[in-house]
Amino acid sequence: MRAVVQRVTSASVLVAGDTVGTIDRGLLVYVGVAHTDNRLDVDYLARKIVNLRIFDDPEGVMNLSLLDVAREGSASLLAVSQFTLFGDVRKGRRPSYNHAAPPDVGRARFEELVSAIREAKVHVETGAFGEHMLVNYTNDGPVTILVDSEKLF
Repeated sequence: MRAVVQRVTSASVLVAGDTVGTIDRGLLVYVGVAHTDNRLDVDYLARKIVNLRIFDDPEGVMNLSLLDVAREGSASLLAVSQFTLFGDVRKGRRPSYNHAAPPDVGRARFEELVSAIREAKVHVETGAFGEHMLVNYTNDGPVTILVDSEKLF
C-alpha cells in the first residue's frame, strides 16, 4: 500500500457537485492499493499514518502526531482512494496500472485502512471509492510524506 500524506489546514472532496467528505486541520491521505497487499500492509500503514510526528508542538517543532492533536479534538483525517499511486511510468508515456489492485480488492483494503484508523480514535472522512472526485485542500507547511508498506519487506 502507498499513501501520500499531506498536513492540511482544510480539505474537501466533491463528487458530482456534492461534498462527500470535509475536514479542517488534519491530514489528507491519498491511498493506493497494490494487488499483493494484505492485512499486514493495512495495519502498517494505519499505525504509521496516525503516529507520524508532523504537527508542530508549542515550540514550533514537528513533534506531535495525528493521535496527539486528535486527542485535543483539533485534527481529523480525510482518506481518498487513488489507484494512480501505482502508475508505472518507466516504459513509454502512458502509465501502466498493472500493480494496482482490482476494484473489489482495492475497496476492501481501503475500507480496512479507514476502519483501522477510526479504531485509533481519529475522526475520518472519506472520498467516494471509484468515483471521479474533485479534491480541494490547503497544504500546511507544505508537509507531504510518502509512506509505502512495500519498503517494509
